[in-house]
Amino acid sequence: MTTQLSRRSLLALGAGLGASTMLGGTALARAPKLGTQTPYWHRLMLGDAEVTVVSDGPLPLGPPKGTFVGVSDDEVKKMLSDNFLDPNNVVLEQNSPIVNTGDKLILFDTGMGTSKAFGPTTGRQQKSMAEAGIKPGDIDAVVCSHAHIDHIGGIVGDDGKPLFPNAQYYITQADFDFWTDEGKLGSDLKDFVVHARKNLMPVRDRIVFIKDGQEFLPGVQAIGAPGHTVGHTIFTVSSAGKSFVFLGDLSHHHILLLEKPRMEFSYDTDPKQAAATRVKLLDMIATNKLPVMSYHYAWPGFGNIAKAGDGFHYYPAAMVMQL
Repeated sequence: MTTQLSRRSLLALGAGLGASTMLGGTALARAPKLGTQTPYWHRLMLGDAEVTVVSDGPLPLGPPKGTFVGVSDDEVKKMLSDNFLDPNNVVLEQNSPIVNTGDKLILFDTGMGTSKAFGPTTGRQQKSMAEAGIKPGDIDAVVCSHAHIDHIGGIVGDDGKPLFPNAQYYITQADFDFWTDEGKLGSDLKDFVVHARKNLMPVRDRIVFIKDGQEFLPGVQAIGAPGHTVGHTIFTVSSAGKSFVFLGDLSHHHILLLEKPRMEFSYDTDPKQAAATRVKLLDMIATNKLPVMSYHYAWPGFGNIAKAGDGFHYYPAAMVMQL
């Protein structure tokens, strides 16, 4: 027998369920609202390596107008609302993978740190690590995709001292030189330069400069991705035949900069070069069906990218809850 439920019968069912909470004329006790959330970390295996993703917290960019350029404001808002996203506030995540190879504990990017340039929800990476049971002193390597505020901001603490005292730091020399240049302190890049100097200069003697194509740590290979910054780099992370590509800021948004990858992003140093790099590398990733781990996509950032018309589509991976 087939049962058909109309809207009216569903409403009646709901009313009946409400009445069923009364037993013997006495209301069931109401549990208090807890007001807590699950810790902001997620763990999975990559071949023989253990990967723990930790969050620095959501980063709200605000209205898309002026930030995403080259497509009309109305079309951008429609792209967001068509995907059930707030058309008036673009919110990015900050997902940092920590890869335990057995020999090395490697952190990719460090979040906003003490800066509240994008509001109060950022700066929780150290808390997320503690929730995940990872000690900052155990980090052997900190790999920086580039030197923007939200990627190197958590290298030092409030006191200016390094938070990862036993780590070496990896970044391109082009990005280090560009964002620590005191000559830019009088430009509109001042805040970025101040923040980069605050975080990078205290660990200058521990920085190792990396190059395109170099496997600078076991299982970690650099892929040059210039445009967003002069030395922006993404990384292939591999273990026992499994791999993912850490996207850094190749694409900030899983809808806007994938469906229309030639759209320009106002925080790019060279927006046209960034768009060309984005299309080239996303095409390579999609063609080779390489899994991705994105710093800014919806938590926890793992998935796949496929070609879709003139752009691409992101397919988030299901969270695997067993190691």
